[in-house]
Amino acid sequence: MNDDRRTGDHSRTDDASRTGDHSRAHGDRGAHGDRRAEEEGARSLTLHFEGRALPARPGQTVGGALVAAGVTAWRTTRGRGRPRGLFCGIGLCFDCLLTVDGRPDRRACLEPAVDGMRLTVTNPGEHPRADEEAPDADAR
Repeated sequence: MNDDRRTGDHSRTDDASRTGDHSRAHGDRGAHGDRRAEEEGARSLTLHFEGRALPARPGQTVGGALVAAGVTAWRTTRGRGRPRGLFCGIGLCFDCLLTVDGRPDRRACLEPAVDGMRLTVTNPGEHPRADEEAPDADAR
């Protein structure tokens, strides 16, 4: 083990880090990275949220596209009607539910954006769950 590791000195000493040339330190992306960004911009998507056209990028989730477009809440809670949108962003909390192309209760944080998607607000109680469809199920 060299002295740098024992003393905690983890600073880089190569030419790229000293001169600020990070393209060399992180792999030369050059014109290829710029071209990919231009191609993605040319392939921008359009989502339709409550009748309003919103832009999205390839690879973006519906939740990411909504937030990037300034939409931070798209449903409300059952009890007090408090606004909800993205919270955890990884599919665990279910705060970001909405209807995607007629399919209710989709998690916006996990749903990949697809050109032409129709997004509508899903509020609690609008779509019965399987266990709510048979009210006599408990009586059996």
